[in-house]
This record gives sequence, structure tokens and C-alpha cells, in this order.
Amino acid sequence: MKVPQETSDAVREESSPMTALDVTAPPEIDLDGGASLLAWLRRMRDEQPVWRDDKGNVHVFRHRDIQRIVSQPAAFSSDTVTSLSGGEREPPGGTLLLLDPPRHGKMRRLVSQAFTAKMISDLTPQITDVATGLLDDIDSDRFDLVEALANPLPVIVIASMLGVPISDRHLFQGWADDLLTIDPTAPDGPAAFGRLVGELDAYLRAHVTARRRAPHDDLIGTLVRAEVDGERLNDDDVVSFAALLLLAGHVTTSVLLGNMLLSLNTEPQRWGELRTDRSQIRAYIEEVLRCRPPFLKIERVPTADTEIAGVPVAANTMMHLWLLSANRDERVFDDPDRFVPLRPNARQVAFGHGIHYCLGAPLARLEGQIALNLMLDRFSAVRLDRDAQLSYYENRVNVFGLRRLPLASQRA
Repeated sequence: MKVPQETSDAVREESSPMTALDVTAPPEIDLDGGASLLAWLRRMRDEQPVWRDDKGNVHVFRHRDIQRIVSQPAAFSSDTVTSLSGGEREPPGGTLLLLDPPRHGKMRRLVSQAFTAKMISDLTPQITDVATGLLDDIDSDRFDLVEALANPLPVIVIASMLGVPISDRHLFQGWADDLLTIDPTAPDGPAAFGRLVGELDAYLRAHVTARRRAPHDDLIGTLVRAEVDGERLNDDDVVSFAALLLLAGHVTTSVLLGNMLLSLNTEPQRWGELRTDRSQIRAYIEEVLRCRPPFLKIERVPTADTEIAGVPVAANTMMHLWLLSANRDERVFDDPDRFVPLRPNARQVAFGHGIHYCLGAPLARLEGQIALNLMLDRFSAVRLDRDAQLSYYENRVNVFGLRRLPLASQRA
């Protein structure tokens, strides 16, 4: 979906008027780059902090309520698969986002043996080399950031981590793109999604089988050998975690990079400030994550009848917790629609909170810091290309970011 450039340039949410007051469902991001959605969320925080949609699902908008829910995994289950299938299915062990204690704790300890802070830190030279090569390939002052850098960077890094051939990155990119474009409500949606899952599963399973036959020092090989209390991950667990890292990890970093440059466009003087003082980059990225978190919302299911902000919610009701709304909550953040990189925003929830805090958050931050540093070295100025159009992900994809981000740059 495309947004007219003149509208996109005005996506300074803090100055956008509250629109679509009569809308009873979340406005689409591509209407105006998210301005109407943010206005709707603001209204819901004030007037209906807990809202039931026409499908009976419950939406929660305030920071306090969302933080309470994600801090109580026994009362609010992350396992929407088992809960909503009546116990007929359960998620594989590697899908940490969908696991509850005690299974979650054991699986996270196993996975964490392979996905350590040192391992991520040691990727710095490789990420730098990959990002430098991608930027070297840009042969024009006008380019699409998503196509040139934001999409290929995390795909190449994750492929290298997993130990699969870099030459297969086109497969990884295709699977990630399909995940974000397949419409499950379309007539052929379920079949297309089934094909995607089957192809990805078969590909990763072949690499897991190879690691069991011959040890490797890559991430898949380490996952195969990981052990806690005499228990190891089975093939399904390793495959599901590798798939989660590929798809969720790719999307998180790609969207973060796009949102970083989009945010810089609203306040062009910051480019010069960041070029002069690189110590501001970390705080800048944190404020981007607060204002424009990669994912709109996460899901939970109450394990018993409960009450949220005075509203009764029955057990096994699907609940959508709006991270974007929590990060803009006036009750927590002063002047929340204003971009303030040095604000004390430790309570932002872009990567979740509690036991399900995103395991890949340090990697996304590291890739963002390296990519932005390299772009600041290379370009004296960058802005949205006024002759092109932005293209946002649709709400159903649950991503607050761009499919296309055309830029015009000036070489340093």
C-alpha cells in the first residue's frame, strides 16, 4: 500500500490532528503513515482502555495494564495455540514467544546457551563488513533503504549465524517476504502459508540433521548440543527456534532501520548532530523504539476469568496488547508524541517485558547502531525522496514500519 509523499513528509505524529474519531476499528497505517492510528490509540487510552472488537477479542491500550499482564505469565498465557485449540495442539519448543512456564524457562535456558551476549558482541566485525558491502553496492544518491540495506543486512547476518550458505539468502528473503504478504483470510491464504511453513521446515531440518551427524560451531550446531539437566532440544525445537530467529529477527531489524531513517527525516538537523556526536546514537535508537516499535501488539490469553481496568474478561479470550499505545501513554511518558532522544524512557516496551523479553533485542540494537554509524560516515545528509512514494505494511501484518523507504542522499 502506498502513501502520497506529501502525506508521508507530514507524518510527524506529534503535530497530526486527531482524525477518524468515529472509527471503531484501528485505522490502517497506510492512510497517513500512522497518524490516524496514533490518534485512535490516544482516544482509546482515554475513553476505552479495554475494548472488545466485533470478533469478541479484547484490546488493551494503557501501559500500566499491559505491563501488569505480561508480568503475570501464570494468569495470562502466551500459549495462544494450546489455549485457543482447546488443548488439541501446542507450540514447538523453539517458539519461545508462545511458551509458558515451566516449559518456557527450560527452553529459554537451552536456547540461551547458543544465543549468548558474547556471541552477539563478537558479531560486530562481521555485521560491519556486511553493512559496508551493502552500502558500497549503492551506486546512486537515490536508493530504497529497505531494498539496499534494511532487508538484506539481517538476512545475511542470521544466515551466517545459523551456518547456512549465504548464497541461500534469496530463499530466506523470500520466506520472510511471504510471511509479511500472505493474507490468511484470502481463499488461497491457508494453502500459501502451509507451503511457506513446509519449505522452511524442510530446509532447516536438513541442516539440523547434518549437525547431528557432524558437529559444527555455528548456531544450529550449538543448539543441537545444548543441554540443561540432561535434556536437549529435539529437532522440532531447533527448527522452530531457527525459523523464529530468521523471520522475527529479520523483521525486527529491518523495520528498526527503516524507522530510524524515517524519524530522522522529521527532524533533519539531527543528522548533523549525530554525525558530530556519535555518543547520541544509542539514545536515539531507544527513542525510535519507543515512538515506532517494530511490532504493533502482542497476544495473551487469560487462564481464568479476570478483570482488566474494571472490565470483566473471560478465560481463554484472545487479548491484543498494543505495544505502540503503551509506548505513547501520557500517564508514563511526558509529551509522548514528541521525539526526545534523551528522555528517561527505560519503561518503553518495544521488545516486550518480563520473561518474554525479546532474546534478539541486543542483536537488533547492535545492527541498528552499526548501520547508522556507517551511514553517518558516508552521507552528509539523507532525506526522504520527494519524487517517490513510501509503502507501509498493513495492520494485519502487525508491523509498524515500511516496505519501501526511498531516500535522497548527499555523499560526505
